Amino acid sequence: MTHTATWHGETIAESDRILEVGGYTYFPRETVRMDLLRSTPKTENDLKCPHGVQFYDVVLGDAESPRAAWSYEAPQPRMVPVDHWIGFWEDVEVR
Repeated sequence: MTHTATWHGETIAESDRILEVGGYTYFPRETVRMDLLRSTPKTENDLKCPHGVQFYDVVLGDAESPRAAWSYEAPQPRMVPVDHWIGFWEDVEVR
C-alpha cells in the first residue's frame, strides 16, 4: 500500500515503505521531496531532544508551514529504525 504526505495539494512524500512509530508516520528520506523542506534553526528544546531532532519548514512558493516536518539525526535505540527518515505533522496530510 502506498502512503503519501501532501500539503496544499502538492505531494511531498510517497512510499510503500513507511514506518509508524509513536503515532507518527515516517517516510524514507529518498522518497521525500527535500526541495520543499528547509531546515530550521534548532531551538533550546530541540537541543534537549535525545534523538538529535532536526525540524524543517515546508515551503512552496509564498506558502510556508513552519516546523511541519522533522527527522532524528542521532536517534536513541527506540528510534533507530527511523534514523534520518522524515515525519510530518501540523497541516501536512498523511494517508
